[in-house]
Amino acid sequence: MAKYSKKASEKVEEAMHEMKKGELRTGSGKKVTSKKQAVAIGLSEAREEGAKVPKKKKKN
Repeated sequence: MAKYSKKASEKVEEAMHEMKKGELRTGSGKKVTSKKQAVAIGLSEAREEGAKVPKKKKKN
């Protein structure tokens, strides 16, 4: 299992709180309702800030 930094887990937690409040939006402006999507957004934000996050999985 991959190890995530503390910063990454904080960003995911923040994204989940925003989703539960109804404030988290996608890039196109739609409201996020999926937990998986909220986690992906949190990890993406952490990755942009330079946190230790494993690379994205590639689709075949």
